[in-house]
Amino acid sequence: MTDIPPNNSKGQPAIGEAALFAMCPRCGERTLFDGPVKFADQCIACNLDFARFNVGDGPAAFLTMVVGAVVVALALWLQLSAEPPWWVHVLLWLPLIVVGVVGGLRLTKAWLLITEYRHGAEEHRHDGTDL
Repeated sequence: MTDIPPNNSKGQPAIGEAALFAMCPRCGERTLFDGPVKFADQCIACNLDFARFNVGDGPAAFLTMVVGAVVVALALWLQLSAEPPWWVHVLLWLPLIVVGVVGGLRLTKAWLLITEYRHGAEEHRHDGTDL
């Protein structure tokens, strides 16, 4: 694992900036995602293999609960204060839920991958020599 830089590597963006702009943790290029929330297989600039990191699905469940709780609270407040028709709720809350969950997933998954990279954590690979 000689390609893992120290935490204060010169030229690397801060973790928050790198996560927000989906930057590769090694070279800083914006190549982390291949879709809305799907990681690319590797960085096209420096060939860092993103598949070796285990981000998992933990952020999805957590974000769904957080965004859901916020939207339910706001929808209740709106209903009790203004009593809008049902279609106003659909037009208002459905896009907010989608943007909140997808945007939050991109941010948290990128943050977790960048943190794993900077701390040298990666998916364990068994090479068969222990047997």
